[in-house]
Amino acid sequence: MASAPKRPKVRLSREGAVAGYGMLAAAELEPGEVLCTVPRSALLSQHTSSIQALLREGQESLQSQSGWVPLLLALLHEYTASNSHWRPYFSLWQDFRSLDHPMFWPEEERRKLLQGTGIPEAVEKDLANIHLEYSSIILPFMESHPNVFDPKLHTLELYKQLVAFVMAYSFQEPLEEEDEDEKGPNPPVMVPVADILNHVANHNANLEYSPQCLRMVTTQPISKGQEIFNTYGQMANWQLLHMYGFAEPYPSNTNDTADIQMVTVRTAALQRARSEAQQRLVSEQWDFLCQLEMVGEEGAFVLGWDEVLTEEELSVTLKVLCMSEEEFKEYKEQDGWEDDSEEEENLTLSNEALSRLKPPCKQLLYDSVLLTLESYRSDLKAEQDLLHNKEAYEKLSQREKQALHVRYGQKRILHQLLELVH
Repeated sequence: MASAPKRPKVRLSREGAVAGYGMLAAAELEPGEVLCTVPRSALLSQHTSSIQALLREGQESLQSQSGWVPLLLALLHEYTASNSHWRPYFSLWQDFRSLDHPMFWPEEERRKLLQGTGIPEAVEKDLANIHLEYSSIILPFMESHPNVFDPKLHTLELYKQLVAFVMAYSFQEPLEEEDEDEKGPNPPVMVPVADILNHVANHNANLEYSPQCLRMVTTQPISKGQEIFNTYGQMANWQLLHMYGFAEPYPSNTNDTADIQMVTVRTAALQRARSEAQQRLVSEQWDFLCQLEMVGEEGAFVLGWDEVLTEEELSVTLKVLCMSEEEFKEYKEQDGWEDDSEEEENLTLSNEALSRLKPPCKQLLYDSVLLTLESYRSDLKAEQDLLHNKEAYEKLSQREKQALHVRYGQKRILHQLLELVH
């Protein structure tokens, strides 16, 4: 399916890899070396499956929120067809037991280990979408093609496992710049060999796309015996655990983030309002922020290690919620517009800029962080003690360890913010 150099400088192995299979350097590697080449004909997608014509015919009825349905139908068929061209590929994942995404954890365990991280809520949405897609799109399609599909074989449980498989192992080809505004994202595809590489934030290889093939190429020198890592993108630990079933231990994930729910900042603002008139003002300010599309009931402000990633939204929200009635009236009359230089200065929320916020904004942010920390079941010190106690840490299950890494990274970022605005 995929070609490699005649004298391979890499090997695929379970030994020496951080998780499952991995790709290891069998010789010294320089930046820019091609590790493997995968022709486009070897990609598994809705366009290369043996039922591609069927999927093309039914494409109108297969549209969904995820955009994954055609690929998932191709996988349902190829995974269970005894004569499938892709059987050698699927032999690596005979029963998908290695997939341990939080969607497969019992709900009680998910809540207990991941409360406050944002993962339980994301999983609930996933499961609702999976059930909806299966019952309203997949089942009717299968029933109209009984010679290809059998609901007794192609069950909801298998569909759920294949969703996790696509989450963890598929690739989405980036759009060309000129197409970004006009087209939706490209559908996911399975890329044999390339999908064996594990991920770290500080990766040493990445996938390059060309019209004929895809190439995995080194981005830095790699020593013999060292594992070769791809990047799945700039992923926070909660995203890694949710989508891929693992998290990076602190401090490896330089892309880690913590969220403050937007409604939490509203709650903090309402809590410090001392009169009904002040509470009314906060509600009016919040409604205006909603009109400006700066906030929403389900949105979150995203904090990185060095800066706020949703800097415009947080900057404007803090400023508006800290305005007096007169200031807010004037701001509303200008439809939220300000002098450009002042606006530019306020919108860059690096850590240094956070420490220079006006006292009322600092206080509101401080209160919002405290409320966010209350949403977890344990505090930072308890997590720290567990991580530093090797004996206690080794007794944890794999799920407990992964959840700990997610919680700990988020709390470190939140505590760092507390210190900046205290």
